Amino acid sequence: MEIAIWAAIAVVLLIIFLWFFPVALWFQALISGVRVPLLQLVFMRWRGVNPKTIVVAMITGTKAGLKLKANELEAHYLAKGNVVKVVNALISADKANIPLDFKTAAGIDLAGRDVFEAVQMSVNPKVINTPPVAAVAKNGIQLIAKARVTVRANINQLVGGAGEETVLARVGEGIVSSIGSAESHKEVLEMPEIISKAVLEKGLDAGTAFEILSIDIADIDIGKNIGAVLQIDQAEADKNIAQARAEERRAMAVALEQEMKAKAQEARAKVIEAEAQVPLAMAEAFRSGNLGIMDYYRMKNVQADTEMRESIAKQ
Repeated sequence: MEIAIWAAIAVVLLIIFLWFFPVALWFQALISGVRVPLLQLVFMRWRGVNPKTIVVAMITGTKAGLKLKANELEAHYLAKGNVVKVVNALISADKANIPLDFKTAAGIDLAGRDVFEAVQMSVNPKVINTPPVAAVAKNGIQLIAKARVTVRANINQLVGGAGEETVLARVGEGIVSSIGSAESHKEVLEMPEIISKAVLEKGLDAGTAFEILSIDIADIDIGKNIGAVLQIDQAEADKNIAQARAEERRAMAVALEQEMKAKAQEARAKVIEAEAQVPLAMAEAFRSGNLGIMDYYRMKNVQADTEMRESIAKQ
C-alpha cells in the first residue's frame, strides 16, 4: 500500500517537473537546430508564455532559413500577438522576395490586421467588386455601373492606412465624376474604358493599405431619364405656383368685391339717412317761410316727371 502511494506521488512529481521543465520540447528544439536554453523555457512558464508555441515557431522559421530570436517571439506573445501568423508571414515574404522584417510584421499584427493575409495579397492580388454606382451624364440619362478593382497589399501602409471601404468609396466617387463629365451617355456605353482611365489617373490608393493595379468596368446599365424627370417636376412645381397665385388673385378680388359692397351699403345708408332729413327740412322751411306751397308743388311735379322718364327709359 505504501509503495503504491509513493509511486503515485512520484508520478505526480514527475508530471509537475516535466511541466515546469519541458525537457522533451527542449530536446526537440535541439535536434532541429534551434538553441533555446532549458532554463528560458522554464521562465516562459512563469511568465505565462506557452513554450511550445515559441519553440514550434522558431523551428518553423529556422527550417525556412529565417533567423528568429526567442525573446522577440516571447515579447510578441505577451503583447497578445499571433506568433504563428507572424512567422508564417515572414516565411511567405522571404520566399516571394518581399522585404519584411520581424518588427514590421509584429507591428502589423498588433495593429489588428492579418499580416499573413496581407503578404498573400501582395503575391496574389485581390479583386474587389464595387456595389452599383449610379451617375448622370450631361444629357440627363442615368447610368448604373459596376466595377472590379484589382488591388495589392501595400506592406508599408498597412499600419495606419485606410481599408477596403475607403478604396471602394474613392472608386465610386471617381466613377460618378467620370460619367458626370461625359456629354452623352452614349459616349460611356461606347467606350467604358474612359471611366477606368479617368479613375486610375486620380491616384485613389494614396494613404490606403492597398495599391490599385487596375479598374475594370464589369457592367453598365441605363437607368432613368433624370433630365426628363426634373423637367416634369419643374413643370409640376410651376403649375402649383401658378395655381397658388391665381387663388391669391381670386381671394383678393373677392375681398375687393366685399369691400365695395360694404361701401355701397354704407353709401345707401347715408342716402336713406339724408332722405329721412328732407321732410324735416321742408317742414322747417314751411315754418320759417323760406318755402311756399307753389314751390312745393313745382318740386313734386319735377319728381313725378323724373320718375316717368326713368320708367320709360327702363322699358
